[in-house]
Amino acid sequence: MLFSTMNKSNRFRMGSFKIFDLMLNQRNIHELTCRFAAVLLLTCQCLADDGYEMDDFLKREYSLTKPYQGLGSSSSSYWDLMGNAMITTEHVRLTPDLQSRQGAVWSRVPCFLRDWELQVHFKIHGHGKKNLNGDGMALWYTKERMQTGPVFGNMNLFTGLGVFVDTYPNENKNHERVFPYVSGMVGNGTLAYEHDRDGQSTELGGCTALVRNIPHDTFLLIRYTKNRLTIQIDVDGKQEWQDCLDLPGVRLPRGYFFGASSVTGDLSDNHDLISMKLYQLTVERTPEEEEEEELIPSVDNFEHLNKVEVQEEGMSGVQLFFTIVFSVIGIFVLGVVAVVMYGRWKENSRKRFY
Repeated sequence: MLFSTMNKSNRFRMGSFKIFDLMLNQRNIHELTCRFAAVLLLTCQCLADDGYEMDDFLKREYSLTKPYQGLGSSSSSYWDLMGNAMITTEHVRLTPDLQSRQGAVWSRVPCFLRDWELQVHFKIHGHGKKNLNGDGMALWYTKERMQTGPVFGNMNLFTGLGVFVDTYPNENKNHERVFPYVSGMVGNGTLAYEHDRDGQSTELGGCTALVRNIPHDTFLLIRYTKNRLTIQIDVDGKQEWQDCLDLPGVRLPRGYFFGASSVTGDLSDNHDLISMKLYQLTVERTPEEEEEEELIPSVDNFEHLNKVEVQEEGMSGVQLFFTIVFSVIGIFVLGVVAVVMYGRWKENSRKRFY
């Protein structure tokens, strides 16, 4: 009886140990799974698109994110506000949906990174109907900062890179593109952006981006690495980057400032900047590439790159009507003069004959 009781007790203890061991193993497996998932997640986050490796941390001195504490008002802030730009809890509104407004935000710290990627979260919306809204917004990496002018609220003849989200076609005639339209331009301080022609003569390329009054988030990516400029957009709500511009031979000096600006005229929209996040890209360089230092922004073979031909504007219906009328009158007058001259010549000939 005692022996039987002891056997039952031993079996109970052994069963308890097995259950405990199984629970311990399951806990270890669960813990290992969680650790593996965490490592995998961190690894994915440290990789940019196309396999470019990013640094572990965001470059906060060049980034603008919520809650925008101290923006523009604190000496410790990295950014300045300008014009009609205002801060809310959800975004920095560059311009409200009102006429004749201009606003901008500019980094205080010049960027000396060689290779970088800027991801911009923005929103453009308003009450105006299609083609009755404007004018758009621009993202900048330029030598100058805190300037005002006609190029989406910034100065013309700028030095550096401008990326434009143009929502209104100023050049109505012979337009093959669909607006809103994203384009890029590199200025050297003497190259002018032609506002009346939507910058076609100086653009590096671009794409249509339907970013206005849509219910989902809109993003734009600007990558500069090894003298190659890439612009991508995510505006369809699919969380996928789509190519917009990819161009080698773009040379940008270091030490310029990041910024964003917007302007409204007779037409208007809300232009909201939600975040600008800058990442440093780690790429391999040869010793010669490390020694390269650009002094003036430029694009290789730019004169062959832009093949936009400026077409002469056709005559309106009124102009054509008056041209035809005056042409008929001119021909009639010439005919009368010719008849009179011929009559006089004939009369003179008859007098000489007699």
